[in-house]
Amino acid sequence: MSETGFTNREARKMIRRAVARVPEGENITHLNIMPMMDMMTILLVAFIFQLSTNALDVIAGTVNLPSTETDAPLPEKSWTLVITNTGVVVEGRAIVSVANGDVDPAEKEGGALGIKIPRLTTYLGALQGESNKKLLAAGKDPAKEPPAELLVIADRLTPYRLLVEVMYSAKQKEAGFKHFRLIVQKNFPVRPPK
Repeated sequence: MSETGFTNREARKMIRRAVARVPEGENITHLNIMPMMDMMTILLVAFIFQLSTNALDVIAGTVNLPSTETDAPLPEKSWTLVITNTGVVVEGRAIVSVANGDVDPAEKEGGALGIKIPRLTTYLGALQGESNKKLLAAGKDPAKEPPAELLVIADRLTPYRLLVEVMYSAKQKEAGFKHFRLIVQKNFPVRPPK
């Protein structure tokens, strides 16, 4: 006799009766794919959203970054500017086109010899203005906040003059950027084989 008051034989007999009462399973004659379709729709929406949020990664994917060994953290208040082979892109929006490593002379103040790109300066100034409005709405003084940085991502083969033109345009009073950070690829040290 066990602790429950039943003998092993009685316990087995009760289990056999309980198993006999359970009906056999049904044969599957159809497959309900509606839950799978719902799941695929949700995944599709998630993938489309992910692609739209990573548009800058798609643009920057064509840029071959130089390497570095530093490990400085990124600032909190910053905007991203990407110089590609075909244009200057700020926060995912193409501002001016680039051909043969240079901005069209019609886009520069002073023509082919000029270094200021007014359209870029104006757009960056508008970004700074929006940021200052948000700070004022939150009750903060923009002058007391840390200055914004412009994160410049450029191909290692980008002509130096184009880089100077972009930084000069961003440094103008209307744009208001004083701090720049050139984004480079982390250079991992190579360990000698053992």
